[in-house]
Amino acid sequence: METLTKHQIKDIRLIGKFVEVYCSGRHGSSERSPFVLPGSLGKRELCRECAAFMEYAVSKRIKCPLEAEKPSCKHCRIHCYTGEQREKVREIMAYSGRRLMMRGRLDYVWHYFF
Repeated sequence: METLTKHQIKDIRLIGKFVEVYCSGRHGSSERSPFVLPGSLGKRELCRECAAFMEYAVSKRIKCPLEAEKPSCKHCRIHCYTGEQREKVREIMAYSGRRLMMRGRLDYVWHYFF
């Protein structure tokens, strides 16, 4: 396994938290299992659907060709995600962003807008 940069670590933790909040809110009654983030970044309790999305998101973030100049994904000139997955991440970010802001996690919301 390759070494993760500090930007990759930050982005993977962030998307992991957003997906975890989304999964618990939208798929609360679904059976969950631990999803292990790469690079010893911990675990997230996710349903099967969210774990599949998380695997996709992590693989795309690790393989990002713009690592040196990486903007946030919504401002990127190269869109790695397929159209369906881009819609899914928009839904996840919108749902989770509001909930994290209500919990006082403005640091996550800062990334959401910028």
